[in-house]
Amino acid sequence: MSSPSRLNALPSWLITQLAVHAHRLASAGFAGAGARGYHYRLLAALREFGPASQAELGRRCNIDRSDVVAAINELAGQDYVARAPDPADRRRNTVTLTPAGERQLARLDEAVADVQDELLAPLDPGERAELVWLLARVLEHHTRGM
Repeated sequence: MSSPSRLNALPSWLITQLAVHAHRLASAGFAGAGARGYHYRLLAALREFGPASQAELGRRCNIDRSDVVAAINELAGQDYVARAPDPADRRRNTVTLTPAGERQLARLDEAVADVQDELLAPLDPGERAELVWLLARVLEHHTRGM
């Protein structure tokens, strides 16, 4: 590896460049499975936490309310989620993962794994684990209390 340029010595620049590349890879991986990143985040949250209101999903997934509605509409149109009035508050909808949504999430999980492998190809498993640990540590520091 050659000596780093001035920019390549800046962690913030490197992280930004890698984030752009990771986003491209993830978008292509999701598109190959007929989905978008929002779809994956919403389906994964429903699997992990169970049925939830649209507002709750937006908060959990850090997605704007209007984007949640549009993504839930798309997912419901493909029978990946079902919406029903919340029995505790009829003004609110509860979103539930369907069996078709579980199958789509499995496809998306495979796409995400492929993206991780492509993104981190030059690293061995120990280096990958260390990178994830370091990134999580930095992120946790900057998001504590948010």
